Amino acid sequence: MKKKILGIFVVMLLISCTSAPAIDLNFKKEKQMENKPSITNTPILPSGVTFIKTFGGVMDDLGYCVQQTTDGGYIIAGPTYSFGSGGSDVWLIKTDSSGNKEWEKTHGGANHDRGFSVRQTTDGGYIIVGETFSYGAGICDVWLIKTNGAGNKEWDKTFGGSDYDVGWCVSQTTDGGYIITGLTWSEGAGLNDLWLIKTDSSGNKEWDKTFGGKNFEEGECVQEINGGGYIVTGYTYSFGSGGSDLWLIKTDSTGNKIWEKTFGGADTEVGRYVQQTTDSGYIITGTTKSFGAGKHDVWLIKTDSSGNKEWDETFGGADYDNGECVCQTTDSGYIITGDTYSFGEGENDLLLIKTDSSGNKEWDKTFGGTKEDGAYYVQQTSDEGFIITGKTNSFGPGISDVWLIKTDKDGKTINKAITSSFFVWFLERYLNEFQVLRQLLGV
Repeated sequence: MKKKILGIFVVMLLISCTSAPAIDLNFKKEKQMENKPSITNTPILPSGVTFIKTFGGVMDDLGYCVQQTTDGGYIIAGPTYSFGSGGSDVWLIKTDSSGNKEWEKTHGGANHDRGFSVRQTTDGGYIIVGETFSYGAGICDVWLIKTNGAGNKEWDKTFGGSDYDVGWCVSQTTDGGYIITGLTWSEGAGLNDLWLIKTDSSGNKEWDKTFGGKNFEEGECVQEINGGGYIVTGYTYSFGSGGSDLWLIKTDSTGNKIWEKTFGGADTEVGRYVQQTTDSGYIITGTTKSFGAGKHDVWLIKTDSSGNKEWDETFGGADYDNGECVCQTTDSGYIITGDTYSFGEGENDLLLIKTDSSGNKEWDKTFGGTKEDGAYYVQQTSDEGFIITGKTNSFGPGISDVWLIKTDKDGKTINKAITSSFFVWFLERYLNEFQVLRQLLGV
């Protein structure tokens, strides 16, 4: 009798499973199957779209920067060795809100050209900065490209002398022009200097400044700040305590230095990204070899409006861990991305860290396979999730591919969200049936 009851129950369970809710992988809505009774215990899924996408060909392709666009999609910039005219080209990829490619453009000549930073402009187009070996005056020049909303080039400009010059970061300024930072071997006082360039809205240079001593200096990130002026981070071998120090420079609106700060110990430190915070201070991320638990650690520094350190935190394990980008989040905390050799699945993995407003870690996530994977940029999205770009050697068709990851506010991606949500739904949906079965079987 018990076997007969159990058999009937199993058949009923299999039939009723067909009424399980179909989950839209984009989380846009929950679908209900036609001619099926409604289910009250439908799982509540995380808000917003999440996805993992790769873009690339058979060679090396990387994503250095991503921005959410005004239509809810994303724009990615980086170098491609798989497509274009030369050894490598600037690659611009536009996706919809679900990470599906809408269009792509390459810009470059017969030699190596690479894009490192992109921003959507107020006219709906895009501004990109990088380096070009195909055009310009020297071995390599800073390359500034302005496109329309479809990625078609409207104009481009090169900046540089007879040597090697590169632009790492660009932002549109409140006057409609652009501010660029990078490095120059052609100008300045030392081996290479931090370079700051200001242009008008057509890319014509209005002024430029170099900062440095007799050794190596480099600018990694620049941002216009409230009230005018600019904040720049990078590194210096000429000043500070160690081999290289994280460098923070505040300038006025014409690039004249107001103050500078160095942060570091006896070994090597680098600043990768800086952002002005809502209290008018600054948040900086980079890498430290002098402090922390391992060979390199992610370094997070919070300063006041004068660049004085309020606190700092390191994150990492026994191996190499690097911080590439940081953004203040809507809850006044911070989101950091980079890569880790200490944790994860492969040689190194993409690392995502969320902290509170005091830099205390709330959670961290790793993404990767058996090979090298990492991230260069993160931004909080309008649904309070996070968009990340970088590179993956573990997935995709090429040696390395552009990697685009969209998470929810807790750093979760679609597979984890769906798995956990379905499990909760299943338990709630069939708990009563299992209890009835136990009663019938007398167990």
